[in-house]
Amino acid sequence: MRYRWKLICIPEKAGMRQNRGASKMKIIGITGGIGTGKSLVLDYLKESYGAVCCQADEVAKRLQRKGTKCYKRIVEHFGEGILDEEGRLNRSRLAGIVFSNPAELRILNEIVHPAVKEKIKEQIRREEKKESPVFVLEAALLIEDHYDAFCDELWYIYTDDETRKKRLIASRGYDEKKIQGIFSSQLPSSVFFEHCDRAIDNCNSFEEACQQIDDIMTQLGLKKG
Repeated sequence: MRYRWKLICIPEKAGMRQNRGASKMKIIGITGGIGTGKSLVLDYLKESYGAVCCQADEVAKRLQRKGTKCYKRIVEHFGEGILDEEGRLNRSRLAGIVFSNPAELRILNEIVHPAVKEKIKEQIRREEKKESPVFVLEAALLIEDHYDAFCDELWYIYTDDETRKKRLIASRGYDEKKIQGIFSSQLPSSVFFEHCDRAIDNCNSFEEACQQIDDIMTQLGLKKG
């Protein structure tokens, strides 16, 4: 398959996902590897287009708070060594386990992600009742967890691996080993390109990425608010 920059769109896919009946709200799913700039894209869509933004990772954090069902199942499997002094999940310790062990990552996902998906569906229903114009869902496992079933379009935020590494070292202080462990646990670019309707090139300046977003939103008939 051949891809073209600056704006990538696969015409036969874009806008052809599951019909959601009479709902007028556009649901856009955003995905991509760590360090690609997904959060920046969400902020831009929220500020420029009034989009309601939902981050699956933030939903997951709330569902993993001390005392919740997900929390109890995680501690039961991974042990109390993943807890901090106050009995809360230490996400760094947990990440150190799952990002170096695919089997453990799969177990964690099986505990957390069904609950996350249900919470997101609830939020989508609320926003549809409010007749919000755009709902943007960001999820690392957008493809694997089949969020395309209730999204109108899937967007892939693309950044080359070397640029991602530089960003993660500068912004999060990750070392090379940790970065490679995370990269190896995530889907390769080829899979994102295959499954997503559009891709945003965020290898260079974010202003260039914003222009691509504006072009897409114009195609969708959505104006800046």
